[in-house]
Amino acid sequence: MEAIRPYPLGEPHRLDPDPAYRELLGRDALTRVRLPHGGPAWLAVRHDHVREVLASPVISRGLAAGNPELPRLMPEPPPAGTIMTLDGAAHTRVRRLAAKAFTARRIEGMRGEIQRFVDELVDAMDAAGPPADLVSRVAVPLPLRVICTLLGVPLADRTRFRSFTEKVMGTTAFGSDEVRTAMADFFGYLAGLVAERRATPADDLLGALVLARDEEDRLGEQELIWLGVALLIGGHETTLNQISNFVYVLLGHPDQLADLRAHPEIAPRAVEELLRFVPTGAGSAHAVIATEDVELGGVTVRRGEGIVVDLGAAGYDPRVFPDPYRLDLRREPNHHLALGHSAHFCLGAQLARVELELALTTLLRRLPGLRLAVPAGELEWNTGGLIRGLRRLPVTW
Repeated sequence: MEAIRPYPLGEPHRLDPDPAYRELLGRDALTRVRLPHGGPAWLAVRHDHVREVLASPVISRGLAAGNPELPRLMPEPPPAGTIMTLDGAAHTRVRRLAAKAFTARRIEGMRGEIQRFVDELVDAMDAAGPPADLVSRVAVPLPLRVICTLLGVPLADRTRFRSFTEKVMGTTAFGSDEVRTAMADFFGYLAGLVAERRATPADDLLGALVLARDEEDRLGEQELIWLGVALLIGGHETTLNQISNFVYVLLGHPDQLADLRAHPEIAPRAVEELLRFVPTGAGSAHAVIATEDVELGGVTVRRGEGIVVDLGAAGYDPRVFPDPYRLDLRREPNHHLALGHSAHFCLGAQLARVELELALTTLLRRLPGLRLAVPAGELEWNTGGLIRGLRRLPVTW
């Protein structure tokens, strides 16, 4: 009998896909793995297997909530009441309320404002002169400012919720007590903002959610708070890492960088390819749970067993992406799963795409000589967290 593999499959190295992907992607069935917390689960890496699991009506996220036996990377299981751990009708109800803020029309309407934010950040960086840290100068402040504007959260509090996000998204960097304390503190912080909206209504997403809770009775109090937390984290954490990650990858592929600089009209396609090519995380945060015995990915998953879906691995499936280890900014079609699939497709996908597109095209247009200010081997990478990314990205131009 085959030994159960540890998951994550190995220590993340920069942004390189794990070498074990090649073998596992060639398999006909899911693989048995053991996670740091909560024990064994099935692992889905193939594109068709990942889609199958994410779309299955007998797979539950709700059973993962607050479950100490849940196979997971993080010390604490995900909490109940958040959009990430709701199933069925409850999930649909909450998602529909939040989705009103993320319609394609509304996000396109924000494009000019986001471009202004990017221009201001690049102006300040250029005025200060090289070298500069792209992480602190552009990658972090841009998505923070955008999500604060959308939600109606004071930008002055950004340090507070950045600290919270880093703890909650950690895998080994923080202990359970620190994570629980951070969650309690931030829950209280959001509750305070909700109280402010009740006292003084405002025309922002948080104000709209409070209205849905108080006057339309479509949102529970805990659901309201956790939705605010989820939108705040999801609205900036991945994007801020991917801005610097994408620039790093482009600087390592000068032919693709030159093509994008010369042809900015391919930027939407370039963003999709970078989303496929760059592994977002060190691994999937936690398993989802089968509610009944079911055939998935070539194996029988028993009721109560967990399945981990690796979205990053699916982007390297040669059945779907010819020559998957080659970066091709003009790749079409590009049906990657980096932003999820089915009912849990990323709510803020279009917002992230616009931010990434404008950040990349503006940097390449305004700073035509953009390059690393230190050897690539000297760059510092974040460790102990769920999201891969750089601590600093020193650049010059």
